[in-house]
Amino acid sequence: MTAIARTDTSLVGLWWWTVDRWTLAALAAIIAIGAMLTLAASPPVAERLGFDAFHFARRQFMFLGAAAAIIFATSFLSARGVRRLGLVCFVAAMMLTAATLFVGPEIKGATRWLQYHSLSLQPSEFIKPSFAILAAWMFSTQRLDGRFPGYAVATALFLVVAGLLLLQPDVGMTMVVAAIWSVQFFIAGLPLLFVIAIGFLFLGASVGVYFAFAHVQARVDRFLDPAAGENYQVSRALEAFYNGGWAGRGPGEGRVKEVLPDAHADFIFAVAGEEFGLILCLILVGLFTFVVLRGFSRALKDNDLFGLLAASGLLAQFAIQAIINMASNINLMPPKGMTLPFVSYGGSSTLALALGMGAVLALTRERPGERRLP
Repeated sequence: MTAIARTDTSLVGLWWWTVDRWTLAALAAIIAIGAMLTLAASPPVAERLGFDAFHFARRQFMFLGAAAAIIFATSFLSARGVRRLGLVCFVAAMMLTAATLFVGPEIKGATRWLQYHSLSLQPSEFIKPSFAILAAWMFSTQRLDGRFPGYAVATALFLVVAGLLLLQPDVGMTMVVAAIWSVQFFIAGLPLLFVIAIGFLFLGASVGVYFAFAHVQARVDRFLDPAAGENYQVSRALEAFYNGGWAGRGPGEGRVKEVLPDAHADFIFAVAGEEFGLILCLILVGLFTFVVLRGFSRALKDNDLFGLLAASGLLAQFAIQAIINMASNINLMPPKGMTLPFVSYGGSSTLALALGMGAVLALTRERPGERRLP
């Protein structure tokens, strides 16, 4: 029996009976699994880097706690509040991302971070959810008021964002932003002929990226022909899944985390497969799938076009990141350095994803009798 009665008219009471509690529970489960896997995967990595064993675990627990608070707080917002938050976040993230090109340290050939002592921030992570909100605002405004050039504004924003990300360079994140823009444009009513044209345009752009960026070319070549170059992390990840079998080797019994440099980050899914087996991997896949499908189901029930477009973009980002990370771990596509939402180590990614999923909960809340904004 719930402790909050349906007659409770307080702010929290009204929130509890209007928010999607199933999605909230699924997100809580993913966060809990992420905390458990960080505790399992990060100690060997920390010790190899000269830190105490629980250095990364303590930091990630702090990030996950902050993420839970952000999801909770953001889910209280109205549609207008989500728009304002998206606009402020987008402007700040774009300015800080531009700053990384001038003052950011170069790491593995890219300048994506702002560093202050032991603290680091990847501001481009916050571009993804805020762009989804802002683009949805533009698309929905033109659909409801044909005099406003919302499609052109959203497209211009996408091109500016893509150009800035490619300067870092960050091809993977550019692909995610492109997918968000494409999904929203399609739902907003893009004619089929334009859908086909954009598809060919992205295909041509992918070929261009392959020849323009050496690191992309190397990753694709290694994926297509593993014998042509070093593919150490993916090979060890595949061994981990094989050794884990159905039920896993047991908590703490995995060996892949002792040799993988990114066992706590990009390849934490491999640690899950080795220590907890296919069962936990399928549970994670099921939770990600449930959050996405449940979110779309809730958004489609509403007659608010902005809410539908924003939720669709944010859920597309969530799904694409999960798919890319897991597919990279099992060698279905070249590694992209994409985090597994709320599971991989990383403060910027975790907090940005929390902002996006909090906005999804806010936009899919039941609001009987409330007048919707255009």
